[in-house]
Amino acid sequence: MRPDVWISERTPEGPREALRGLASLHDFPVEPGTGRLGHGDLLVAGHDVDAAVDAIPHIDGLRFVQTFSAGVDALVGRLPAGITLCDASGVHDVSVAEWVILAILASNRGLPALVDAQRASHWQPDHDRGDDLDGARILILGYGSIGRALEERLTPFGATCIRVARRQREGVHAMAELPTLLPEADILVVLLPLTPETHGLVGAEVLGRLRPGALLVNASRGAVVDTPALVAALSAGGLRAALDVTDPEPLPDGHPLWSAPGVLITPHVAGDVRREEDRAWQLVVEQVDRLARGEALRNIVTAGY
Repeated sequence: MRPDVWISERTPEGPREALRGLASLHDFPVEPGTGRLGHGDLLVAGHDVDAAVDAIPHIDGLRFVQTFSAGVDALVGRLPAGITLCDASGVHDVSVAEWVILAILASNRGLPALVDAQRASHWQPDHDRGDDLDGARILILGYGSIGRALEERLTPFGATCIRVARRQREGVHAMAELPTLLPEADILVVLLPLTPETHGLVGAEVLGRLRPGALLVNASRGAVVDTPALVAALSAGGLRAALDVTDPEPLPDGHPLWSAPGVLITPHVAGDVRREEDRAWQLVVEQVDRLARGEALRNIVTAGY
């Protein structure tokens, strides 16, 4: 079988060349259009998610949509019935896991204050002492492929990981156990997908169970964390935070999170590395090859994740 695959008209030549031997390629427009586009087996949403959603109803017989992101909240509920959504689980494991470690080390060792001192041309040897990771207890909330990659990288530092996920399995705690596990954690890393069940999950009750001085790291979706509750906890001085995602996002100028004590914020860049695109397109090539061979596709999204 030679499947019909739809890609954004902005797709570069390299991925096109890799796919031509496996499929018939068609471009969907990045601007809304009307009229039938033709037959399709798989559509690659890529970074043009809204354009893809606009194009999907105009493609006949479409069976699969492939994203470039591990989180699929931007597409869940927006696809016609009968279309299977596949996420990009695995593509961002290395980059996001490395960002989490970067954020932990920067926060624990007071790097933002030292950078500020450098910008002021001020030698500041008397900064607050920080914490190393040897013996640290890190609770990973949302233990999927990124969580596994993170644990692999944290273990050589001497840290111990506590695994929690919505799907309980051997070695991974159930969400119901979270309240009793939180007080044990020095660091809480949030890697949950955004669903109706996880929206605002990390609120005042969860934050209040963390020990004084604990660090919250969010590399998932901003709305998993209750922003007013987080601002209150930071302002009270009992919590620190490192955030790659916020709610709202982008975070507007003057928002209280910007000036909250003990917070490090980056603008949703945890997955942004030079090899990100290559990994995403390699997944697409593997998926199209499976489709051409009549094999089951990977990373099928069920129940919103």
